[in-house]
Amino acid sequence: MNRIITASILYNLVHCPHRVTMDIFGDVALRNPVNPFVQLLWDRGNEYEQDVIEKLDIPFTNLKQLPLAEKESQTYEAMNRGDDFIYGGRISADDLVGEPDILRRCGTKYAAGDIKSGAGEEGGSEDTDGKPKKHYAVQLALYTDILERRGYSGGHRPFVWDIHGQEVFYDLDAPQGVKKTETLWDEYQEVLEIARRIMTGSESTLPAYGSTCKLCHWYNACKKSAEEDDDLTLIPELGRTKRDDMLPIVKTRRELARADISAFISGKKTKFRGIGIDTLIKMQNRAILQKTPGASPYLKEAIAFPSYDRELFFDVETDPMRDICYLHGFVERYNGETRKETYRAFFAEEPTDTFEMKAFEDAWAYILGMLPCSIYYYSAYEKTVWTKLQKKYPSVMVPEEVDALFASPNAVDLYFQVIKPKTEWPTYDHSIKTLASHLGFSWRDPNPSGAASIEWYHRWTESRDSSIRQRIFDYNEDDCRAMRVLLDAIQGLSLG
Repeated sequence: MNRIITASILYNLVHCPHRVTMDIFGDVALRNPVNPFVQLLWDRGNEYEQDVIEKLDIPFTNLKQLPLAEKESQTYEAMNRGDDFIYGGRISADDLVGEPDILRRCGTKYAAGDIKSGAGEEGGSEDTDGKPKKHYAVQLALYTDILERRGYSGGHRPFVWDIHGQEVFYDLDAPQGVKKTETLWDEYQEVLEIARRIMTGSESTLPAYGSTCKLCHWYNACKKSAEEDDDLTLIPELGRTKRDDMLPIVKTRRELARADISAFISGKKTKFRGIGIDTLIKMQNRAILQKTPGASPYLKEAIAFPSYDRELFFDVETDPMRDICYLHGFVERYNGETRKETYRAFFAEEPTDTFEMKAFEDAWAYILGMLPCSIYYYSAYEKTVWTKLQKKYPSVMVPEEVDALFASPNAVDLYFQVIKPKTEWPTYDHSIKTLASHLGFSWRDPNPSGAASIEWYHRWTESRDSSIRQRIFDYNEDDCRAMRVLLDAIQGLSLG
């Protein structure tokens, strides 16, 4: 069966090869409905693209709304005429089909570009440049490959217009680093070949369990398959790459739990690439815990928590697409009286700098009014967000105050300081929702997630429906209470 390869197929393959398999061969009846947050991402992407195009101050050829049957021929006619800027075209060559947002004339040829509602690079900071995103790179490389095969390519420097208004060039022929000499073009060729093998059935893929999978429409089907196969990725932090390296020797969690681990160790290394001895031992311990009926979580070492009458459990909600922190939530408990704990929310009623700053300012004033106290949060995200907010609104607090707040021995990151280094759990992952649910805690919302909260906030700003606003508060409050449930449980764990 002949199948075309599109930019979206390569984009998905970079994230998860098995998604490509399922999209082609999977039973559509097993697909989850499109997640509302995913739909919001699509809608926002389309809105941003349209906004960018409407603001262009240069003439361009608009092919976006043409019927599919006409679009490709009109694209070639426009390039043959030498049109400077073509929007919404379609190109193909052999088994490749692409619909770049932009085709821009470079001399007598063309370069392809995409309009993205995300940053054009990843991993950068104020002091260092970011790196190209591989999932963007393979899309741009596909367009470039087609242009090259058709004789229209102006070189290997396609580009992205990103959410920050930046034009980011992707040099497909440049080494990706001092040690990683492979180019983006090399990676594209590898991904393209994998896509072809998947489509012809000559390469099989396996599902994997991971946090990034939870928005995928195949999540439930893949999770069920992983459970039936007793897949190694059900062990926390043992992802697809480690699983694939181990599979020739160890195929299931049960096999790992029962294995003589010394057989996998040679000197100071293991037989598995990228897996050290300590990591292998940790993964086996987790496999044993998971495969032991009725197993309970345990401490790997004793933990001393700060001792204050007042405890705050702190959680923020952000919308990265709008670049706004719209909620700072706190559950306050005094003298361990859970029945009397209270919830405080500081909310940006509008997605604007004015309202974001006011919510930040009020949250900081609230914390100052509660001191001295213990403060608990889950992972480093709260610190990251508050550090960014301080830089954006320096009149609210100075950098030293942010550092002092989160560096204080009375502020505890329950994930990085406690769960990850000092406990073990018989669960598939260590997210707050997984652990609190394991302990019997239930969120009031049937579909609780940070992604869902972003979608609710979007609807709140459009509708002003008070029930949606309350849904955001309830979800955030439950996240804070889940931390309290987790803290109490940890304090009751025994050393393993």
